Amino acid sequence: MLPLGGMPTSRALRALMLLLSCAWLRSVTAASRLKAPALPIQSEKELLPAKGLSGDKESLPDPGLDYFQEKGKEKEDDLHKSYNDRSYLSSEDMGQAESRTDFVALLTGLSDSWLPSTNSVARARFSLTRTSLAFSITYQRMGRPSKIVFLDYDGTTAFEYKVPKSQSDMICGVWKNLAKPLLRQLQNEQMRITMAMSTGRRKEVEGKIIKHRALFAETFSSTLTTEEPTQGMGGIAMLTLSDTENNLHFILILQGLLTHTHTDPPLVPIKVQLLYRQHVLREIRANITAHDPDFAEVLMDLNSRELFWLSRGQLEISVATEGQDTRQISGFITGRKSCDTIQSVMSSGDALNPGKTGGVGSAIFHLHDNGTLDYQVQVAGLSGEVVGLTIELKPRRRHKRSVLYDLTPEVDVALGHAQGSWSRLEARHIHMLLQNELFINVATAHSQEGELRGQIKALLYSGLGAPRHELPILLAGVLVVPPVLSSAGGHAWVWVDEQCHLHYQIVVAGLSKGEELAGSAHLHGLAEIGEMDKGSHGSKRLLTGFYGPQAGGVLKDLSAELLHHLGRGTAFLQITTKLNPQGEIRGQVHVPNSCEVSVRGEAGDESEAEAAGGGGDPEELKKDPNTCFLENQHRAHGSRWTPNYNKCFSCSCQKKTVICDPVICPLLTCGQTLQPEDQCCPVCDERKEPKDTKAPEKVEEHPEGCYFEGDQKMHAPGTTWHPFVPPFGYIKCALCTCKGSTGEVHCEKVTCPVLTCSRPVRRNPSDCCKECPPEEEKPTVGLEHADMMQADGTLQCKFGKNFYQNSDTWHPRVPLVGEMKCINCWCDHGVTKCQRKQCPVLTCQNIARKDDKCCPDCLDSKEEGEEEEDKEEEVLMMKVPDKRPSWRH
Repeated sequence: MLPLGGMPTSRALRALMLLLSCAWLRSVTAASRLKAPALPIQSEKELLPAKGLSGDKESLPDPGLDYFQEKGKEKEDDLHKSYNDRSYLSSEDMGQAESRTDFVALLTGLSDSWLPSTNSVARARFSLTRTSLAFSITYQRMGRPSKIVFLDYDGTTAFEYKVPKSQSDMICGVWKNLAKPLLRQLQNEQMRITMAMSTGRRKEVEGKIIKHRALFAETFSSTLTTEEPTQGMGGIAMLTLSDTENNLHFILILQGLLTHTHTDPPLVPIKVQLLYRQHVLREIRANITAHDPDFAEVLMDLNSRELFWLSRGQLEISVATEGQDTRQISGFITGRKSCDTIQSVMSSGDALNPGKTGGVGSAIFHLHDNGTLDYQVQVAGLSGEVVGLTIELKPRRRHKRSVLYDLTPEVDVALGHAQGSWSRLEARHIHMLLQNELFINVATAHSQEGELRGQIKALLYSGLGAPRHELPILLAGVLVVPPVLSSAGGHAWVWVDEQCHLHYQIVVAGLSKGEELAGSAHLHGLAEIGEMDKGSHGSKRLLTGFYGPQAGGVLKDLSAELLHHLGRGTAFLQITTKLNPQGEIRGQVHVPNSCEVSVRGEAGDESEAEAAGGGGDPEELKKDPNTCFLENQHRAHGSRWTPNYNKCFSCSCQKKTVICDPVICPLLTCGQTLQPEDQCCPVCDERKEPKDTKAPEKVEEHPEGCYFEGDQKMHAPGTTWHPFVPPFGYIKCALCTCKGSTGEVHCEKVTCPVLTCSRPVRRNPSDCCKECPPEEEKPTVGLEHADMMQADGTLQCKFGKNFYQNSDTWHPRVPLVGEMKCINCWCDHGVTKCQRKQCPVLTCQNIARKDDKCCPDCLDSKEEGEEEEDKEEEVLMMKVPDKRPSWRH
């Protein structure tokens, strides 16, 4: 076989397509950087065939044809597919949160840098989901850097990440809320990344962030370095096994190994070797161009010894130039390194014989460079004693399990826990583990084939501070009060940071796939956190909605009571669905924290300010960087108030951002209503109600009514309202009632009626339930809004009497004041947010403010200041939609 570098373009591409397996084929053919260069055919003396491979180009194997022939066959059902067929990973299972784009960067020393020569090399892998960029960075031949800097197309710092101190050679981080211009630059491969050892030193290594479709199939990797302190030289090898054959495909990204000048020949001969303890096992020679140094090849039919050494991280790949100026880089091949967590949720709904037991299992794994796999497993709510714990393949036939590893001896039956290490993982199984193709099965005395089962998947790193090596919180139906025989299960990581913000990451599996949950664009359920109280239902806070198998985010305004319960372990995390609105699965949460005292102290100080709509000393509020400004008044962070321009709005201040939501009035069922002057919503007129109508309870113990924490208002006994849940606003699919007998607030989800029509419609964007249209009326096609129980579409904002699309910006208009040009508002997925322009600090003596300007100017530089302010305002209006903090997780 001639190396690809020695073929014409058409023949090289044809050979590459035939050699690559299905996953690698899909990844490589779409990537322009993987194209073999157009080179003239060399003689066999100039281009030696790869060692151990035939030089007859007509004898090329064709593993790709086997895959296409397999895909052409009709299968009876999904269970009859072979284990290497990844088509069972349907788009329904891949939720919106899992839709992502991968990037990679090779970081080396700068060849034209004035710094001393360095052989430091780093490799960065990135995953973009919506506006968050998670990154995993490994480095060699250098100490742990102090900071990581992302540069835009003109070299300006776009984001800086301070690296925490650690003994690990892995750096994990997340860049959240990328602005749209930066997202475009990232997608267009216009951004770079640098790492520095200390704040006083310039860049240590730098590289360009590029897309690479090969990242999808990569399961093994190597970082290539040299022992010589040669500036700017290094490389990356991305490798994968064929799905059916023991062929090792690899792609090289090289930097600094090849020099290119006008006098150099266009082709550079290189030698790629596969070594074990300095002994050459395989060798490939080829010519590549210095302008496009990427190189793709395949090592055919690895034998059992080579596969064993591959699994143990003992194989080394070396790349060297041939000729007078010989350069060489090399590195050991290991399983793909990442900050992602390899985990699995086991549920009865995903068992080979699906059921509804209410039980759950949770497992986390860690793969070492030497092929050792550490595992921790916990189960709860099983119908019987555990008799089997196994790692398996996808069944080839119905009820025909394919067991790889038996972990049963490590199970502690009494604790429902298993922990240990498996040191005999094969290279093929490492490949399948990192391609999400393995499963974990729990068999019990009641269900010998398996009561719980889950797919082992990599969970994308989210920046959560909770230790990833610790088992998460179990979420099970049997833990709900009263217990629910659910087919679902889940687990969650929960952590409270130094600012007393609650971070969470939740994974669920086995949710019913009925009509009410069909399609990943519809809400599957709600995640709630609350406190367990035997005397009552306890209070609950909404975390987020579920649109797929994962959810995560941050809850910032926790009450002192909830923090107290989290610290004592008397809090719970619960997933509710339409089938089980009182709880589908639940778990007990214990997060030790020291926030309770500080929050209680702040609550007393802020209570008066909140009651007055964020009042207090105006001068002190001006100094606070987190205050908001609206209607010529400063508001404290966390305060809520009713704006003067419209009493049917409720506004809150969240760290310089004003969020205003229209009050949604509940539907009244009484015959007569009246409109109180000091309220937005009408109430029932009890004086005109029939005598046989039961009046709301009035008990002397609580004559003042109920206090609701969401809107921080008092509600009269017997009244109902839609709850206000910051930062989501008013939730129309829930209804709260003030119980006059106890002074407690009782909230429950609205139950929509069963409809008989084929195409129900939602008459108003804010309506919770759909209804059947009149026969003469066609279903309206338009945007469906917008609260927590509706489709996840692009949401509109209503401000005053105007509607705005997502990302629209405007200056608010206030009655009697007019347009407030010093305040910029924007629409963020249905939530209106406003921010006052920040004025610079002036050091001059003569300061004046013009009527049409937001900020004061120095009289000496009046014209220059006006021009600069206009530019600032223009830039701010362009960037506000992208720079705003994210309130939806």
